[in-house]
Amino acid sequence: MTSDTIEILEKLVAFPTVSADPNIDLIGYVADILASADIESTWIPDESGHKANLFATIGPPGVSGVMLSGHTDVVPVDGQNWTVPPFQLTERDGCLFGRGTADMKGFVASTLAAAVKASRRQLKTPLHLAFSYDEELGCLGVHSLIDMLEAAPVRPVFCIVGEPTSLVVATGHKGKTGLRAVFTGKEAHSALAPTGLNAIHLAADFIQRLRAVQVDLEQNGSRDSDYDVPYSTVHIGKINGGVALNIVPNRCEILFEIRNLASDNPIVILDILRAAAEDIVTEAKRHATEANIEIEIFNAYPGLDTKPDAEIVNFVKSLTGANSTIKVAFGTEGGLFAEKLQIPVVVCGPGSMEQGHKPDEFVSRQQLERCDAMLDTLLDRLETGL
Repeated sequence: MTSDTIEILEKLVAFPTVSADPNIDLIGYVADILASADIESTWIPDESGHKANLFATIGPPGVSGVMLSGHTDVVPVDGQNWTVPPFQLTERDGCLFGRGTADMKGFVASTLAAAVKASRRQLKTPLHLAFSYDEELGCLGVHSLIDMLEAAPVRPVFCIVGEPTSLVVATGHKGKTGLRAVFTGKEAHSALAPTGLNAIHLAADFIQRLRAVQVDLEQNGSRDSDYDVPYSTVHIGKINGGVALNIVPNRCEILFEIRNLASDNPIVILDILRAAAEDIVTEAKRHATEANIEIEIFNAYPGLDTKPDAEIVNFVKSLTGANSTIKVAFGTEGGLFAEKLQIPVVVCGPGSMEQGHKPDEFVSRQQLERCDAMLDTLLDRLETGL
């Protein structure tokens, strides 16, 4: 019943599980819901004990089942102009407002309601629940859960990642590589600027080369028309350098990323950028031996590229009644499940990412009703066996 889902969602939204903050209270609430239905859950805490993943199985042990995957963290609300309290569920005109309602506590709530219903049925094929933390930081927290599943005697036969797709089956998303570049120059008084080496200028030279790589990817790179942006991209999101206007800066740092199609290897793109950095440094060392550019990967996750005729695609289509598939611009944990565990994955959940990460984020009641119906159909299938 959607009323159960909304009641659970109201509680989930009230936990302000911004990625920088603990999620352990929310995990405790989830575990209590499951325990009330005699469902055991496994917690996988981080080193601090303030955050945890949770995994649970409903149905016969030692049998591969269908895994429903969702993250429990949300993005910050700082600096956003909300017209409703972000951590309090508010219903208006058939829409449920609150941080995480679309991305992706709505799906988590529907999943928990389905798990309680599943506990009252005799499933031949199990239902698995996988809830993670720190997804919004680049799919960081799920790795310990993946390690647990990798060591398990059986793995799920399918995985549905419930990120918001308006319940259209998504078969793919791009991979992402997060990178940091540190530029080292030589400080000097700005009145004698030519005697120093400006680290910000080094960064500017690198940015120019990076933009040239982007143009080449757009004009000559691989293409996939299923994406809004049908080619791989490079993007600079942050730059920091300098101490005072009258000092030639000896250090600058940029954060940039590669978002790659499945057909493009991000390391190949990175190698091109590293070669560009070496060229810049070689030229700069003629003026100052201190010149240097160091590039490091601080986070990465793979893309997802499930074939449109794969068994899981047809299976989830049969649950939703959909005929078409899409690919999504945003990343998910699905690529990691597919790459690390070889589990077939699709992304399909209520709401739209058009509402995610924005003030007055919402999911419609209709979308939750459709998600509940999808999971009810899934339970019917699990009861008869796949």
